[in-house]
Amino acid sequence: MNNPEIFEKTYTQYWKKLTAFSYTMTQDNDLAQNIVQDVFVDLWERKSDVEINAIEPYLFRAVKNQVFKHYQNNRFDKTILEDKFEDYVIDHFSTIDPEVMDLLYSLLDKLPEKRKEVLLMYKMQDMTIDQIADELGISKQTVKNQISSGLKQLREGLKDLAWLAPYIILHQNF
Repeated sequence: MNNPEIFEKTYTQYWKKLTAFSYTMTQDNDLAQNIVQDVFVDLWERKSDVEINAIEPYLFRAVKNQVFKHYQNNRFDKTILEDKFEDYVIDHFSTIDPEVMDLLYSLLDKLPEKRKEVLLMYKMQDMTIDQIADELGISKQTVKNQISSGLKQLREGLKDLAWLAPYIILHQNF
């Protein structure tokens, strides 16, 4: 990274992707841009000290760490960010890359059959709670409980997939 041309090329190549990634965690465009800028400034300042084998994972990890550091310094709980990531995956799993979908479907397959059915109707078919209750002949409260329990189980499973965050973000159409 000692070469200014390589640094500039890296900056140009990753700025937009890293900002989009940062934004998904912060929901604040200015903060997201500042965090990415801080990562690149830090990288340039430490260019002679840092040895990077793979630049993309390094940059995404650095952005994630900067976001966590920002929230930690501002007394926020990083679980909020983890939840945002998990919510993003759950809310967008119908548009995620097929390889990631396979992993998500394996999580879905671990759900009890009725819970899985309700969750797929809710998330994939965009059915309302009322529609699901009518379709399956169950109460609205049962539908709500199944959705809540299903999402909770998926979130738990997604904690193991946190390493996919950069991969998922990179394959979205921003």
